[in-house]
Amino acid sequence: MAIFRNVIKRVTSVSFFLLSSGCLFAQEPGNSWLKINEFGYKLGSVKIGTKDNDTLEVAAEKKVVKDSQGAIIRGDNTKKEIALVFTGDEFADGAEVIGKTLRDQKTLASFFFTGNFYRNPDFKKAIVKLAADGHYLGAHSDKHLLYADWAKRDSLLVTENQFKKDLRDNYKLMATLGIKKDNAKYFLPPYEWYNKQIVNWTNQEGLTLINFTPGTRTPADYTYPGMGARYLSAEAIYNSVLIYEKKDPNGLNGFILLVHIGTDPRRTDKFYSRLGELLSELSRKGYRFTRIDKLLE
Repeated sequence: MAIFRNVIKRVTSVSFFLLSSGCLFAQEPGNSWLKINEFGYKLGSVKIGTKDNDTLEVAAEKKVVKDSQGAIIRGDNTKKEIALVFTGDEFADGAEVIGKTLRDQKTLASFFFTGNFYRNPDFKKAIVKLAADGHYLGAHSDKHLLYADWAKRDSLLVTENQFKKDLRDNYKLMATLGIKKDNAKYFLPPYEWYNKQIVNWTNQEGLTLINFTPGTRTPADYTYPGMGARYLSAEAIYNSVLIYEKKDPNGLNGFILLVHIGTDPRRTDKFYSRLGELLSELSRKGYRFTRIDKLLE
């Protein structure tokens, strides 16, 4: 946490305090401090610091970006840090290549798997190896449910009980593999599709819902030629990352970059085969890769 100190400016009976981050606080005599505005910072405890009460100390968490549904979709866009996240459900053909690439690059990443994935005996060796290498392992739902209508996002396709049971089942299974809920507080929903209610229910479970940062086409690495116009080649996906990096004034700072750990066998042009090349290029540009918990905490 960053600690900011500044002098309180007193105007009539109201005290004002402006953080270097742009957050403004006001206090009337005898009342608690009230945050007037903010620019992306989540603020923690506020307390008076010095004996003369002329200094306010505020502990501020890292800057994050949220989408319209309340999910965190980006970390601090002032820092050249990227969280590489992988999701998995029924396929894991890229596990060996991805694991080796990350070891060769001395890079830690985050993996979000469904219960279907964690239960699959064919994937156990890969899961154990990823954990041993120090990667973040998290939840992606148990049965890979679709929570909301694609066309009408605020229309739920699951009840609260169905959602929570499925999510808890995912965590119960993770626990059998030594993955504690306290060490996996970030939840990446199936299909990367959700609404405000899903975000709220996730919070009620003591978890935080995240999603990939929009702008690049890496989430489309699951597509295959039979999908017609929806299909994207590995080259097109690779180029989309570099194009967006140049276009965004903040580059890929704080980015949550999503890739699938495995894809349908009908896709032979696997994007994960370009992962090493992409990591090398972004590292050359000064980016550092980190786990999702390190990016957001």
